[in-house]
Amino acid sequence: MSDAMQLHQQSIIIDGLVIAKWDRALFEDMARGGVTTANCTVSVWEGFQATVDNIVEFNQFFNEHDDLIRPVRSTRDIYRAKEEGRTGVILGFQNVQAFEDQLGYIEIFKQLGVGIAQMAYNTQNLVGTGCYERDGGLSGFGHEVVAEMNRVGIMCDLSHVGDKTSQEVILASEKPVCYSHCLPLGLKEHPRNKSDEALKFIADHGGFIGVTMFSPFLKNGIHSTIEDYVEAIDYIVNLVGEDCVGIGTDFTQGQDQAFFEWLTHDKGYARRLTRFGEIINPKGIRTLGEFPNLTRALLAHGWSESRVQKIMGENWVRVLKDVWHE
Repeated sequence: MSDAMQLHQQSIIIDGLVIAKWDRALFEDMARGGVTTANCTVSVWEGFQATVDNIVEFNQFFNEHDDLIRPVRSTRDIYRAKEEGRTGVILGFQNVQAFEDQLGYIEIFKQLGVGIAQMAYNTQNLVGTGCYERDGGLSGFGHEVVAEMNRVGIMCDLSHVGDKTSQEVILASEKPVCYSHCLPLGLKEHPRNKSDEALKFIADHGGFIGVTMFSPFLKNGIHSTIEDYVEAIDYIVNLVGEDCVGIGTDFTQGQDQAFFEWLTHDKGYARRLTRFGEIINPKGIRTLGEFPNLTRALLAHGWSESRVQKIMGENWVRVLKDVWHE
C-alpha cells in the first residue's frame, strides 16, 4: 500500500457538501472513497413539509443501508463512523426555506438531525439575500434565525449567499459560520466565487472555508483536473492559513438534467438564475470513490501529512464541535 493510501485510510475524511442522487450505489462509492462523513443536502427550495418528507426518506436509507451509512449528530458520531467503517451523514440544508417564518421549526430540524443550514440559496428569502440578487443584508427575522441556530447548534452556511448578508451573518453569529463549498474569485470571475476580502473576513472572524471542485467555478471549467482543484485549495490556504480550510466538493453524482433545471431556477420553477452547461468533475476526482486521489495529489504538491489531515477532515471536526456544542 502506498504512503498516500495509508494516510488516507488513517485520516478523518469529511466532505462538507454533497448533493448527489441518494442510493446504494452512491453510498458504496462513498465507502470506496473512504469518506468518513459528508454533509448531505436534504432541502434547497422545499418548505417545511416537503423537507420533513425528504428527511423521512433519508431515515429509510439509514435503515436499509445501515451497513454503509449512519446518522451524525455530534462529532463523537464522526469518530464512531470511522471506527465502524461506515460513512456518517450530516443532514444539511442549502436554504432556510424549510424554517418558513417559524423560529420554533429550527429546533425541530435540529432534533431531526440537521447540522448545517445555508442562509439563502442564490436569491432572496425571509432571512437574507443570495449571490444572484441585489443584497439587502440580514433581515431582522434573519438575526433571530442566526441566534436560534447558534442556540440549538446548527451551523450557518454562506456559500450561495450575497456579500452583504454574509458579512452581517458573520458579525451576528456567536459561533463559527462557513462557506461549506466555494472557490476563490482570484482564480476565476464568477458570482458564486468569493473575493480575497470575503475569504479573509470569514477566516478573521473564526469562520470556516470548504473548497468546492464544481467545474463551472474552476479556472479551466469542464477541462479542469485534480491539479486545478489543488491549486484552488492551495490559493485559499495561502490566503487564510491551514487551520480554517477543508473540503466541500458539491458532488452532484448521479443527478439528471431535470435536477439541474430545478436547481438553477428561482424557487425551483421561476426565473432562470444560471446555466452551467455540461457538468464534468475534474479529471482525477470525478466520483466520491476517487477521494484517495486528493490525498495523493496534496502530498505530491509538497504538503506535510499533518496539513493534509487538517484539510481532509480534522479542521471540519474542530469547527463542528464548537458549533454543535459536542
